[in-house]
Amino acid sequence: MMTSHSFSDQPEKPTSVLPQTLVGVGVLLTGLALAFGAIGISSTAGYGGVGPNFLPWLVSAGLTVCGIFIIREARTGGYRELGAPSGAARGYWPGFVWVSAGLLLNAVLITTIGFIFSCALCYLLAVQGLRRAGGQPAGSVRVWVTDIVSGLVISAPVYWMFTKFLAINLPGLTASGWI
Repeated sequence: MMTSHSFSDQPEKPTSVLPQTLVGVGVLLTGLALAFGAIGISSTAGYGGVGPNFLPWLVSAGLTVCGIFIIREARTGGYRELGAPSGAARGYWPGFVWVSAGLLLNAVLITTIGFIFSCALCYLLAVQGLRRAGGQPAGSVRVWVTDIVSGLVISAPVYWMFTKFLAINLPGLTASGWI
């Protein structure tokens, strides 16, 4: 006896697999570009027996394999467990401007006001943009103070870790190396 199959319980396949294939090609090309760049890195083993080219080769191999699997998945019917898109139908441009301003000001001010304060400012502006995009309250003085303190609490230990423990020079505000 033949039974009829209901296709309603199967996930809908996208109408076009081209965008999915392009994502896979992008990941694959990124992996291959990293591999090309890793060719020029010395393989002389350092501490622990691995050379400076180990991590670039590892990342490039991982990206290349992922790109191949994404392309295969896209070309054999598309992403099978692809859920419905979430979020707004259109991008929230004011939020994009807030985040972009934070990144650009960080790049411009890092050598003038130092790593800690420029990263805290970047954090403050990015969080403001994300809060506004999510419809959360963002304009009160309390929220601004909380965001700037959070940015300082995150950026200061990062600065100290890099400068004091790893001996990597980051732009500071003072010659003491603590700010």
